[in-house]
Amino acid sequence: MAITTENTNDEKKSLSFVEQLVEEDLAAGKNGGRIQTRFPPEPNGYLHIGHAKAICMDFGVAEKYHGVCNLRFDDTNPSKENNEYVENILNDIQWLGFHWGNIYYASDYFQKLWDFAVWMIKKGLAYVDEQSSEEIKAQKGTPTTPGTESPFRNRPIEENLALFTQMNTPEAVEGSMVLRAKLDMANANMHFRDPIIYRIIHTPHHRTGTTWNCYPMYDFAHGQSDYFEGVTHSICTLEFVPHRPLYDKFVDFLKEMDGSDDNMLDNRPRQIEFNRLNLTYTVMSKRKLHTLVDEHLVNGWDDPRMPTLCGMRRRGYSPESIRNFIDSIGYTKFDALNDMALLEAAVRDDLNKKACRVSAVLDPVKLVITNYPEGQEEEMVAINNPENEADGTHTITFTRNLWIEREDFMEEAPKKFFRMTPGKEVRLKNAYIVKCTGCTKDADGRIVEIQAEYDPESRSGMAGANRKVKGTLHWVSADHCRQIEVREYDRLFYVEDTSADERDFHELLNPNSLKVHTNCYIEEYGADKKAGEYLQFQRIGYFMADLDSTSQHPVFNKTVGLKDAWAKQNKQ
Repeated sequence: MAITTENTNDEKKSLSFVEQLVEEDLAAGKNGGRIQTRFPPEPNGYLHIGHAKAICMDFGVAEKYHGVCNLRFDDTNPSKENNEYVENILNDIQWLGFHWGNIYYASDYFQKLWDFAVWMIKKGLAYVDEQSSEEIKAQKGTPTTPGTESPFRNRPIEENLALFTQMNTPEAVEGSMVLRAKLDMANANMHFRDPIIYRIIHTPHHRTGTTWNCYPMYDFAHGQSDYFEGVTHSICTLEFVPHRPLYDKFVDFLKEMDGSDDNMLDNRPRQIEFNRLNLTYTVMSKRKLHTLVDEHLVNGWDDPRMPTLCGMRRRGYSPESIRNFIDSIGYTKFDALNDMALLEAAVRDDLNKKACRVSAVLDPVKLVITNYPEGQEEEMVAINNPENEADGTHTITFTRNLWIEREDFMEEAPKKFFRMTPGKEVRLKNAYIVKCTGCTKDADGRIVEIQAEYDPESRSGMAGANRKVKGTLHWVSADHCRQIEVREYDRLFYVEDTSADERDFHELLNPNSLKVHTNCYIEEYGADKKAGEYLQFQRIGYFMADLDSTSQHPVFNKTVGLKDAWAKQNKQ
């Protein structure tokens, strides 16, 4: 039975163009009303946020229209693929909140694809070419001039079959032969000019070992795998638009081989293309990401500066924030460069709802409450998350000796400086109102201690303690805190559009993309938080414990500031 959906005009307007096409197919009863998509990553690297856009579309369409999305690894190039990448792809998809129907591999179909290639040879639709890659490339022609036929294009079928069999032996020399589809060397679409469909590779495959020495090309394996699996909608990015006619052509050949006599426009995968996700101040090229990792320009694939999903997870991004960002930018037929600030805004919006508030001081200076009794301690109530009452409260210990942020004090302050300065009052959050009485400096004139007096009647929550002061500062007790390391991240590249810059991308790296602060303090409640627990360091930003963090040496990554400091900084 066909799946039907009813939408008002307003709801239809809110649908992406991909969803509109899917609904048209459902309304027409195509594929028996069945929806099946797939996400087909190549296991040759870690997933990045660009892949997340495809994941959200592939899985999202299947989920919305009660279909299924399968995961298929495009493992047709063993020289670049391994199980490490497979495992991390599985983890990243699950972290984003999606679930696949089945797991497939292109390598599951190696025998079927081989048999299909043999059928094409026997039909006179493929031939073995012994030219070099440079010769083949030169004969392809240009978009405005036709290609030149290979001298091997019309070799006998039996000879092609024998050579193709030879290509799959350990003795075959890589690059000595390729199998090409025999299509149209004058076609305006360059992809039709006798594309290479098989090549020799002797690297052992991560699943099939040394069984195969000859592997299918992506264009030959991709559409056929979709067809074998019963995919109804093959959703991919815009660079595959010119590949679509070839995709359909190979499916036509498969149907002919199968003897299928159904409607050629029905019961076949429909390829739909959408725009890629590109972000400012970063790169999405797997080749460049590999270079960053291999040359130790970053600390691995999960470096929090990387656009990889594992890097963003380690930095403290939530899966919901990434999905919300992707939903906000939408899907179109036009490539665009998305501002990193939009992603960070989505992260802030989501973490504001779920992050536990704690106090931490990153650039500490001692504050002594001179009239507070020596040895006295009080437990102050701190709200875990004002956005969610159910998150409850915790206590923070108040004592005579505190740490505050150095930038929160100014000895000679301008009129609109509402933080700590001699002679003026401020409130210490969740505690008392204090008045600064002076400061102590070292021999170099650097402030090493600030003195203040507290008002015992001004404790937060006390009757009559609502006396208004213009500034509120966070603090931690010098006697009840833990020293921590804080890693603060900036843009990995200092150029907004890296793809448009013709310089070597090494020259575009931001040398100040990581700053490590080792003399920081956090209240005891926050010190032992683990990776995966979202935190807000009050008045500073959102943070998460790093994977390197231990009880003896807590380490926190700055996820994002409370405000877009980058935009403000670059306007100055």
